Amino acid sequence: MIMRKLLFLILLLQTATISAQDPGDQFFGAWTVHEIRFTFSQPGFWDSLTQNYTLDQYMRATVAIDGQIYPQSGVKYKGNSSYNNQGAKKPFRIDLAEYVEDQAHDGLKKLVLNNGFKDPTMLREKLMLDYLNDHGVMAPRCSFARLYVNDQYRGLYTVVEDVNKTFLNDRFGNKDGNLFKGDPRGTLNWKGPDQMLYYTDYELKTNETENNWSDLVELLDKLNNTPASQLETVLSGFMNFQSWYKYWAAHNLFVNLDSYVGSGHNYFLYHNTDTDRFEWITWDVNEAFGNFQMGIPLASLKVLPVGHIPMPAQQRPILNRFWQDPMLRAAYAAVYCDLVQDFSNQKLNSRIDSLADLVRTAVYDDPFKFYSSAQFEQNINQDLPGGGGPGLSGIAGLKPFITARRASVLQQLAAYGCSATPTAEPASLTPAVVWQNGDYINLEHPGAFQYRIFSADGRLIGNGSGEDRISHLLPGTVPGLMVVQVITRSGLRSIGLTIN
Repeated sequence: MIMRKLLFLILLLQTATISAQDPGDQFFGAWTVHEIRFTFSQPGFWDSLTQNYTLDQYMRATVAIDGQIYPQSGVKYKGNSSYNNQGAKKPFRIDLAEYVEDQAHDGLKKLVLNNGFKDPTMLREKLMLDYLNDHGVMAPRCSFARLYVNDQYRGLYTVVEDVNKTFLNDRFGNKDGNLFKGDPRGTLNWKGPDQMLYYTDYELKTNETENNWSDLVELLDKLNNTPASQLETVLSGFMNFQSWYKYWAAHNLFVNLDSYVGSGHNYFLYHNTDTDRFEWITWDVNEAFGNFQMGIPLASLKVLPVGHIPMPAQQRPILNRFWQDPMLRAAYAAVYCDLVQDFSNQKLNSRIDSLADLVRTAVYDDPFKFYSSAQFEQNINQDLPGGGGPGLSGIAGLKPFITARRASVLQQLAAYGCSATPTAEPASLTPAVVWQNGDYINLEHPGAFQYRIFSADGRLIGNGSGEDRISHLLPGTVPGLMVVQVITRSGLRSIGLTIN
């Protein structure tokens, strides 16, 4: 518990997340399958929706959410592969304020409705997003809804929170920074100083009128062009490392490869104006549990290396450069170790069963679902064989996937001092001692070690290495809470220290 509490402390210090009664708490907090209704008055509205998809335009519709009516709302198709499949069940995006200013449901103006086109259980997206939110990984929330279009039941959908200014203000306490979506090819490679070179790889979602991409360009410059020996010190001034570690570990753990750790897109970077650093935000996890396979057999996906980098590695510079640095790799492993602890059948099987009970009737009634009701039941407890979906060598059963993935990850992380019992920290880490002595921080640990010092706002303000005992001069920081990370061959330990 000590290690988990200290790592959680670092997360709080470095993300500046605001917790309160926020927009969407009632909608996403309800244990229910919501009811959403679209009513179109236009003749031939199905054809118009298809035409507007190519134009990326909303159509006017009356939207009702759990009986609350919102006239003159915007509705449109969304998605890429989830839209272009052969089925009649298409994903949607709702903007309640598209035509009526500030129209919102529980404080939410926009919602995303996903169709589960590669998920027989309809649970993958909900399970992963709930897990991320429960473990401090920046991600939207998720719920379920029956969708009716002009009174016809169109099936069960997952409803996902939109990442917009409402989301930013809720999570970070500010909303004025640049929000970039890494799409369609947001690999983070350096192309040069001209921001126009990146227009086909990223989308600016806020401050579009100013259209100033200099912060993203500078981040990419530092990530790609800083010498390896200076990378951590330099890059920590531009990006929240803990935010990145959490994103990396979560998507690797759930083998959600339709993301930066696989296909190189489907994420957001937000320039947090309070910390002046970029934060990572998860997006689009509907193909979690190994359902975006990139030609990798299902059996291999269950034991995917924790340091998996798609080839060529140079096309994923943050994966490649962080994995090559022993200290950064150890820090990532420590975050991953904390994240995997609750990823177990003991913790998640009952959650899966409860969610399946919640949606079962809506799934069975779904006239446009992509899989049979029998496959819904089977895929909870067992793999479906190859050919079970587009581009799939098989579809992992939820519970057996958790069993295999947890065992593989713990085995791989054992080299970094990680075990399935977080209360039993590696013995070699236990004697590490950190204390203040006047203008110095003293660190004591038997043998060789490396260390890093973070200020209360998450800035890296000191680092170095030593053996047995060293003293580090305080860099004139404001008194308050600091975090010292001590890294040895056995792993990483984080220690909170109050500076007087």
